[in-house]
Amino acid sequence: MEESRFDCEEDLDYAEIVVVRHGETSWNAERKIQGHLDVELNDAGRQQAQRVAERLSKEPKIAHVYSSDLKRAFETAQIIAAKCGKLEVLTDRDLRERHLGDMQGLVYQEASKIRPEAYKAFSSNRTDVDIPGGGESLDKLYDRCTTALQRIGDKHKGERVVVVTHGGVIRSLHERARPSARKVEKILNTSVNVFRLFDGEKWTIQVWGDVSHLDQTGFLQSGFGGDRTSG
Repeated sequence: MEESRFDCEEDLDYAEIVVVRHGETSWNAERKIQGHLDVELNDAGRQQAQRVAERLSKEPKIAHVYSSDLKRAFETAQIIAAKCGKLEVLTDRDLRERHLGDMQGLVYQEASKIRPEAYKAFSSNRTDVDIPGGGESLDKLYDRCTTALQRIGDKHKGERVVVVTHGGVIRSLHERARPSARKVEKILNTSVNVFRLFDGEKWTIQVWGDVSHLDQTGFLQSGFGGDRTSG
């Protein structure tokens, strides 16, 4: 069997998890709010996924690929998995984007007029506010997705694993690893973010927001991606 430990060492006390945001969708480009709505990649998103897959195939070996079960993430993950040794994609519902309630399906710029209560909750500085229409608070999102990543990390010590997920999720993961750091801004489509999860639930970030696999016209600068600022 081919060596699956990402740097060919043994008994490492951490898992290296490459967290990738899904490729672009037409709703990203139109600044429409997706949340749990199941939107497919567009052609640009598929090209982005091919680029990040090519990149990851040339880096240390990927042992497993996990994904949100939403189409935009799952398709991105399938493209990566095929390029990195024809791996199976393991889906985890807890890696889904934040549920944005009554905001879902709206163009972001119009949301404050069409759904003022939902927009008010979404824009709140409080992290414990649920969004009307079944939406999650930031606290609920944080608990859900950080628990999911910790579960994956505990299972794959000494291995390099890809997780394909969403902008709002990645912001929460950053907060878990760097709780005192400044809030992150845009999370670009197919950006690469490398976390190490150690024994004792210590998290570090080795790489953040890397889109060097895309050229300057290959990524979307302004699309809405799950929270107020992500790309």
